Amino acid sequence: MAERSFAREVEDLKLGDGEIFKGEGILAITKALLQSGVSYVGGYQGSPISHLMDVLADARDVMDELGVHFETSASEAAAAAMLSASVMYPLRGAVTWKSTAGTNVASDALSNLASGGVKGGALVIIGEDYGEGSSIMQERSHAYAMKSQMWLLDPRPNLPSIVEAVEAGFELSEASNTPVMLEVRIRTCHVHGSFVAKANRKPAFSLSEAMENPVRDVNRIVLPPASFLHEKEKLEKRWPAAIDFIKARRLNEYFGPNHGDVGLIVLGGLYNSLIRALQLLGLADVYGTSLIPIYVLNVAYPLIDDEIVDFCADKRAVMMIEEGAPDYIEQSLNTILRRRDLSTRVAGKGLLPMGGEYTAPVLVKGIAGFLDAHAPALMGNRPPVPDPAPVLADARVKALAEIVPPRPAGFCTGCPERPIFAALKLTELELGTHHVSADIGCHLFSILPPFNIGATTMGYGLGPASASAFNVKAGKRSISVMGDGGFWHNGLTSSVGNAVFNKHDGVILIVDNFYSSATGGQDILSSRAANPHRKTNNSIVDAVRGIGATWVRQIDRTYDVAKMRDTFKEALTSDEPGPKIIVASSECMLNKQRRVKPLFNAAVKSGVRAVKERFGVDEEVCTGDHACIRLSGCPSLSVKHTDDPLKDDPVAAIDNTCVGCGNCGEVSEAAVLCPSFYRADIIHNPSRFDRLSSRLRASVIGWLQRRREAGRIVFEASES
Repeated sequence: MAERSFAREVEDLKLGDGEIFKGEGILAITKALLQSGVSYVGGYQGSPISHLMDVLADARDVMDELGVHFETSASEAAAAAMLSASVMYPLRGAVTWKSTAGTNVASDALSNLASGGVKGGALVIIGEDYGEGSSIMQERSHAYAMKSQMWLLDPRPNLPSIVEAVEAGFELSEASNTPVMLEVRIRTCHVHGSFVAKANRKPAFSLSEAMENPVRDVNRIVLPPASFLHEKEKLEKRWPAAIDFIKARRLNEYFGPNHGDVGLIVLGGLYNSLIRALQLLGLADVYGTSLIPIYVLNVAYPLIDDEIVDFCADKRAVMMIEEGAPDYIEQSLNTILRRRDLSTRVAGKGLLPMGGEYTAPVLVKGIAGFLDAHAPALMGNRPPVPDPAPVLADARVKALAEIVPPRPAGFCTGCPERPIFAALKLTELELGTHHVSADIGCHLFSILPPFNIGATTMGYGLGPASASAFNVKAGKRSISVMGDGGFWHNGLTSSVGNAVFNKHDGVILIVDNFYSSATGGQDILSSRAANPHRKTNNSIVDAVRGIGATWVRQIDRTYDVAKMRDTFKEALTSDEPGPKIIVASSECMLNKQRRVKPLFNAAVKSGVRAVKERFGVDEEVCTGDHACIRLSGCPSLSVKHTDDPLKDDPVAAIDNTCVGCGNCGEVSEAAVLCPSFYRADIIHNPSRFDRLSSRLRASVIGWLQRRREAGRIVFEASES
């Protein structure tokens, strides 16, 4: 179950010649693939390219009609290996994944693919998750293109440019027999716009034809001596072919005047931010017309020496705008100019920060410094640039920031992972703290308040593997965590298999959300949903037992905090050797609400009796201890002041975002702290019996309240 239905977007994939496609950049890429005659598409979901995978998964009828094979790969390595179909056959194939994290996983297959080369067009769509919006380490994909001699496209963030990059990417790959990487940044994926569509194309050469006519060319297989010849072929044939194609097709672009004393060289993906910065400096208009010459690198690798020399020849100085470190392109730019005996000064990282995202305010500051040094006359039109953050500079806001603590990212309201870590905190109260190896996924939020659990995270499905050094006899055991997505990605072998083989005595927690929740709710092997096109409902417990694990416990309701706590205690104190594996299963609440809410609303609208559970706090019972908040951290839990003069602290309160999971009450009960939580059933379209019961309860409760009020001792205020 993906996080949303893409039925409407699928209709856009059917647009024909001359029709206007409107939507997001990532969906434009999806349409461009079908227009390019792609034969197969694969990949592994993750921000910011998940929608590409989700749309294609919903577009089975379109894909079948065109004869395009699509599948969700088990990992990025599996996706990269899928491109081997283009090595021997003239098949166009595309795969996608999330940035450097995915490319790390796929690098082995990519190295082999780039070494032997391809016959059909092979396109790797990289969701470049870089900058402040990123959820991963701050690295760039550029190094992989350089390492393996794959060409890297970085198109301007507008839909026509993105679509052209996809189509040209396949052609470039075929012209140079080299796989091509298409880098699309977060803003590129989510930019909205339009382009004139073309008709979808069936593959010129089908997968069936390839299977009926198998081809084998030993020179394309990466084995000595062919592997030594591949490097020579890369440099002497493929590289020149790529250069010729890029120049002939004019994939890089020029904007602004033809001549000038200074110029700007920018990666295509940063073009929109650059134009915005120039507008703020009075050097460009709202249509992008620039007063400064701009050379846009829609092809980030390889660089075209002749184009660079032609652009720089008449300029005193140029500025290289390249986000991230190291400054690969700036170094290459200096080398190219010096080899051609050009004295053009190259500015870049000296004026722009070495790391961090190049937003418009950052570029304004850097470009202003560059122009002040090399073309001060251009700064005469500079309008007053407002403070980019006037609100944050306000003294009242600064004072407030000292009082109000920062709010870290955390689990969603009702998340079934919240009670797991509440139970682990309760276990620590009895058995002390333990070394905890975390993993990629929603459960990584446990490292933040209020849980503060987790010491390291090494990669998807590698939580238990990263605790392997602690397989020593000691008074405590290590604890490691991974999700169901990471488990099927590579955790079964790299983590659980490794632990079983080495008789690791630690505790392994596998969090099962019924879907790959962190990437948008896609089905995986252990999904509980019935998927007509995939084999789901494969048991994680059976899988770990199948590779030799013996101490395995399944908990099918993580909200039972007491049971979770007791299971942790048992695992940490058991005398049985080998890994102790706990599979904690409950459906992702976000996906559950997406599934249940429409059904509930439809039932209410049609007049059917429907009951919604809500939880509340009895103000008179609550002592203001707030342990429920400290051990839960649920966003729906807050505090409010009470009129009771005997209570100094505010009492707990539950707001309207509550989804009725019951975790707060379970935490309190397991901690033996507080009986103040109650559950209320909100009945829509009540029956006669419901109304009668409600009146009866109201009468009894009202009588008890009046009786209590009558017995209350009231002290009259004395007159002085």
